[in-house]
Order: sequence, then C-alpha cells, then structure tokens
Amino acid sequence: MRGVTGVAVLSSVILGAALAWAIPPLPRKSPEFTILEPSATPNGPDKQSLLSNYRGKVVIITFVHTTCSHCQAYSQLLKRLHKDLGPRGFQPIAIAWNPQAKMLVPGFVRQFGLDFPVGYSESYDPIMNFLAFSVMERPVVPLIAVIDKKGMIRAQSPPTGDANLQDETYLRPFLTNLLNEK
Repeated sequence: MRGVTGVAVLSSVILGAALAWAIPPLPRKSPEFTILEPSATPNGPDKQSLLSNYRGKVVIITFVHTTCSHCQAYSQLLKRLHKDLGPRGFQPIAIAWNPQAKMLVPGFVRQFGLDFPVGYSESYDPIMNFLAFSVMERPVVPLIAVIDKKGMIRAQSPPTGDANLQDETYLRPFLTNLLNEK
C-alpha cells in the first residue's frame, strides 16, 4: 500500500509542476521585450527599441537561429508578407538567439535581404519569459508569436513548434483578419 501511496503523491507533484509550467491561455497581453539590433559600425552602440513601440500594428515576433534552415526560410516568408501587408500595418521582427547571434545578425540580414528589424538576445531567459515557457523546456526554432494591434498575443507556437504559423496559406488570411480588426 505504501508503494501505491508514494506513486500517487509523486504523480500529483509531477502533475502540479506540469500545470504550473503550462503556457497561459490565449489571447493574453504581450509582455514587453527589448529589441537589441547590432550597430551598423563595429564600435557603435547597439540600437535598442521596445516591442510596445509597435502597438497599433499587427506584429509577428519570431525567435530564430541564424544558421537554421527553417528560420532562414521563415524569414523569407516574413519578407514577402511584409512587402504585401506592411502598408496595411503588418510588422515582422526577428530575434536571433543562437551562439554569437550579435555577430551573425548583420550577415543574416544581408544574405537574406531582410527589410524588417532583426535583433539578438544574448540570453535564453528573456525569450522563455516572453513566451511563458518553463526554463525546463528545450524549444525548437523558429518560435513565433502573433500580436494584434492592441498588444495581445493571439497565436503562439508551443515549445515543439507550430506548422500552421509557418505556413503561408494559413498565416496570410490570419494576419489579414487581424489587420481588418478595429
């Protein structure tokens, strides 16, 4: 009987911990995020801006690795969507967080001709906090959050990714609907 009781207690502790780490439901208010863009000059200061500066626009913030082929392809998709939907208020932002991201971002932007802000994060923690992931998660990239004009996260990939948020046939009408909201 002790074994059964021990298993039941252990199971409830594990379940409780899993629920404590659960991602909050959507939609939810987007937390603030500082976007650090590498300086255009070798010794110049990095540009800092806040995600909240884009309030009033529909924003996709994606967390990428500059060396990831899926992230590179997704950046090209965002570039197309920005060209088509940018005049209506769509704003993509990418944040690189692979090792040496600060150094790699300028080449990534040039190589793929990106026309939207691409920043970097030197730490895993701000990204995990923004996405409300547990530090125990080992997420895949790209990680994507779609934020409406009012600053609410309306869609977000889980740590295991979300194929819909990477699919143009799903994403384009979803963004168009958000852009049409008052």
